[in-house]
Amino acid sequence: MTTADFNALAELLPPERIVTAAERLEALSRDFYWYSPVLKRDLSDKLAEVVVQPTSRAEVVAIVSFAYQRRIPLTLRGAGTGNYGQCIPTHGGMVMDLAALDTIHSISPDGIVTCDPAARLGAIERVARQSGWELRCYPSTYVKASVAGFCAGGSGGIGSIQWGALRENGTVHSLTVLSLEAQPREIRLSGPDIFQVLHAWGTNGIIIEVELRLAPKTDWGQLAVAFDDFAEAFDFAEAISRNDSFQKRLATVFEWPITASFTPLQKWIPTGKALCFFEIADPQLQRLSDAARNAGGSPCFIAPFSEPRRGAQLSDYTWNHTTLWALKQDPSLTYLQCGFSATEARSQFRALKSRYGNDFLLHIEFVRSGGVITPGAIPVVRYTDDQRLQGMIDFCGTIGVSVANPHVNFLEASGRWRPDDAKRKAKELYDPRGLLNPGKMRDFKPEASSDTTPANPTPTGTPQESLTTARVQPVSA
Repeated sequence: MTTADFNALAELLPPERIVTAAERLEALSRDFYWYSPVLKRDLSDKLAEVVVQPTSRAEVVAIVSFAYQRRIPLTLRGAGTGNYGQCIPTHGGMVMDLAALDTIHSISPDGIVTCDPAARLGAIERVARQSGWELRCYPSTYVKASVAGFCAGGSGGIGSIQWGALRENGTVHSLTVLSLEAQPREIRLSGPDIFQVLHAWGTNGIIIEVELRLAPKTDWGQLAVAFDDFAEAFDFAEAISRNDSFQKRLATVFEWPITASFTPLQKWIPTGKALCFFEIADPQLQRLSDAARNAGGSPCFIAPFSEPRRGAQLSDYTWNHTTLWALKQDPSLTYLQCGFSATEARSQFRALKSRYGNDFLLHIEFVRSGGVITPGAIPVVRYTDDQRLQGMIDFCGTIGVSVANPHVNFLEASGRWRPDDAKRKAKELYDPRGLLNPGKMRDFKPEASSDTTPANPTPTGTPQESLTTARVQPVSA
C-alpha cells in the first residue's frame, strides 16, 4: 500500500480504527493456524499492512469499494478461531476486522435467527435458548467463534450427530454477501446457492448477514464412560449413536492417552482407559448410565442439566479442542480430519494402528451424514516431517479413509471442493479482480488486465456445487 492509499483510508475511518502498530497487526493477522506444523512454518511471516475495523455496514461498503478501486488485497477476519490460516493475509494488503458487527437481530417464530457476521455463536446459543431454541450444531470454540467465520470455515460440530454438517438439512437458511466491486452489490443466497460461499474462506464474497435455522431447545445432561480398551468404547458409542431412542447432541470416543491431556478433568478420568463422552437429553441420563454399565463401562463423570452452564463441560474437550489440549501437553502432535466407513471402520482402525501405533491416536466424533450415522474423526497424530505426514494421508486413502487435509492453505486441497464450479464462478461474479483473500482459491484467474492484481498460484483440484441465480441489489456507500 502507498502513502496515498493510507491517506485516502484516513478519510473513511477514524484513526483509532485503522491499525498499523506492529504488535496489533501481528495479532489481527493470525488464527489458530499453528495447530499445523506445516502452516506454522509456511505462514508465520504473513502479515497485513493495515487492519481496518468498521462498525457499520455502510463503512464495510466504503472499505470494499476503496479496496477495489485501489486494487488492494482484502482479507476478512471474524474471531480468528479458524485452524487453516483462512484469515491470514498471504498477499499483505488489508485485513478487515468485522468484530464490531455482532448484533443478533431477531429469532422468528419458526426458529430462524438473523444476525450480523461477527455475532458470537455462544451469544446466539444463549439468546436462542431464552426463546425456546438452540443451535443445531456449533464448533468447540463456540464461545468465541463468529457465525460468519463458522459458515466460511467450519463444517460441523456439537449437534452434528442429530443435524448433520453445517451444509445439511437447511441449517444455513441464507447468507447475504457483498461483492468486491467499485459499487458493491448485496446478494442474498438461499437454498443450493449458499454453497457458492459456504466454506469458501471468504475468498469469493463478504458475508454481512447470516440466517441459521435453529432446533427446539433441549436440556442436555453430560456423561463420561471409561472402558478397558478402545474397541469396547467404540462399540458402545456406535450403538448409542445409532439408537434413535436416545436423544443426543454429542457422542465422542477417545483412545488413551489422548484424555491424559485434559488437565481440568483428571480427577474424574481413570488412567489407561478409553473414554466416551456424551451429551444426552437430561431425562435419559440415568438410562444411558445403566446401559454403559451393562456394556462393561464405568461412568466416571455424570452432570445433570443446569442453566446457565456450570462446572466442567465435556464438549470443551471434543472436536478440535481435543487437538488443542493434546498440543498443550506435547507440541510434536498435530491432527488430521478423517472420514471412516460406516461399515468398515474397525478394520480401518486396525490397519492404521498396525502401521503407526501411538503415532496415530484415534478420536472419533459420531455424525449424521446424509441421514446415516458415521464415525468422523479428528485423530491426534505425531508430526516428524512433511513426508511422513503426507504418507499418513496417502495411507488413509489406500484403506478407504477420506482426509480433509488441514495442513494446506488453499481450498482445492482442503476437502471442501466439489465437482462443479460454483465457488469459482461465484468468485468471477463477486470478486472479478481476485482481491478477496488472494492465493487461497488456486483454480481461479483474475480478470485479464494490465493491473497489479495479486497473482494466484497454478490451479489444482476440482470445483463445487451448482450455481443458480441469486437475488442481487446494488448497495451505495
